[in-house]
Amino acid sequence: MSNSTIQKLPIWFIVVSILALIWNAMGVMAYISQAYMTEEVLTQLPEADQQMYANLPSWYIGAFAVAVFAGTIGSLGLVIRKKWAFYVLLISLIAAIAQMCYLAFVLKMANAMTPMIIIVGIALVWLADYATKKGWLS
Repeated sequence: MSNSTIQKLPIWFIVVSILALIWNAMGVMAYISQAYMTEEVLTQLPEADQQMYANLPSWYIGAFAVAVFAGTIGSLGLVIRKKWAFYVLLISLIAAIAQMCYLAFVLKMANAMTPMIIIVGIALVWLADYATKKGWLS
């Protein structure tokens, strides 16, 4: 589809896309905070948290990274109106589901954020698909 045939975006789509980018950028900051946690900061945590961080499997850390970085890139794709945003957001969602399932079912550490992260991920994948079908993305 050429740029001349792309439909005009409704303002709500632009707002939601920017909010999605901010949401996912906050996820990147959370990942960086965890990945680069200093020994000094780690020792200030309760013993149970220290053990949890020390025993996180590498696939979990990788899933966390993929979820937040792909989510950020996919959200940027929405902002700049690219069809590939759907696929990148889908990858992010799959990684987030793996990560949240580990937190909920293995570590038994689910909280209100656990389902919210998955719900937002599903909503962003749906939004990218909807925007593509409406001709808002090229």
